[in-house]
Amino acid sequence: MRLTEDDYAELDVRLADHDAFLKSRYPGERPGRQPVHTVYIPADKLDGFREWGELATAAMTDFPWPAEDVRAKLAREPIEDLRVDFEDGYGIRPDDQEDEAVRRAAGILADGPMPPFVGVRIKSLEAGTRRRALRTLDLFLSSYQDAFVITLPKVSGTDQVSAMVTLCERLERSYGLAAGALRFEIQIELPAAVLGADGTATVARLITAADGRCAGLHYGTYDYSAAAGIAAAYQSMEHPAADHAKAVMQAAAAQTGVRLSDGSTNILPVGTPAEIRSAWELHYRLVRRSLERGFYQGWDLHPAHLPTRYAATYAFFRDGRDAAVERLHRYLARQDSGIADEPATARALAGFLLRGLDCGALTDAGLPRSDLLVLTR
Repeated sequence: MRLTEDDYAELDVRLADHDAFLKSRYPGERPGRQPVHTVYIPADKLDGFREWGELATAAMTDFPWPAEDVRAKLAREPIEDLRVDFEDGYGIRPDDQEDEAVRRAAGILADGPMPPFVGVRIKSLEAGTRRRALRTLDLFLSSYQDAFVITLPKVSGTDQVSAMVTLCERLERSYGLAAGALRFEIQIELPAAVLGADGTATVARLITAADGRCAGLHYGTYDYSAAAGIAAAYQSMEHPAADHAKAVMQAAAAQTGVRLSDGSTNILPVGTPAEIRSAWELHYRLVRRSLERGFYQGWDLHPAHLPTRYAATYAFFRDGRDAAVERLHRYLARQDSGIADEPATARALAGFLLRGLDCGALTDAGLPRSDLLVLTR
């Protein structure tokens, strides 16, 4: 051996800055539960969100739904992640109207049972809506300071994200909140958020500019498709343009702790029985498709989307449970098998089972949760 301790020390010094960068920028998957969906409800219609479970169950009445666990989920926890919408779903209103809607929404959230995750989508930081976005967030915080996430729509560049970081810092100081308490999701709704004018992947720069405050990247199906020039009839979560955008998002967010959410379908399960059945079949397939591609969260726009959201999610995890458990047992026992799993794959298998437990699809993962948590580290 020709290398000395001095050689080892020299490489440690040379790579110290990069080691620190990797630790900060790529801390790994964020621990804890990720909701399987986000439900956006316009602020002026928020008072009906606690009825979504009953409405979803009622939509199943005239159809053969054998899965009682879906009905149980709808009775227990129909909405996992609620977003009070002051953007597209709410529209542009006079200031006094939106002020009142903000105060009323905060009161509704504080009064009664809540979904596990909540947040507010403000208007964008583009020039035309910037002042209203800041006013809404400030007013919301004055009435509601429980844990919530902010959704920042129509982000097109790092300057908007850096400005959002500064805004969060200022609001934390003003309201006496802990540093870092305010986090936000970035909506990827414009091609400029994926590919910048200089040819770089903007979305990776957005995560860096968020300085640890970015909780997630949410794909906006229809804004993105329209901006990309796709005809309305062909705008979809499975259009090649959507798949490209989401693949870039996925690469940019990998191992950063920033979670991903797919978009939505605007085909609602309403109308004739045939139309409802067709919309359910489409939604079920799209949810399953997203899960298979590593997007464990999506948007739901209507109460009748909830049955297929949970049916598809539960089926995905149950279909894969036995094979994942068998592979993990073989890996831990160092048994030979037809699949040469590596530590990274073992982490993915354990993460899959943990997600199944978190969403209620699985009640037994075949290994204790504590062992699964160790495997994911």
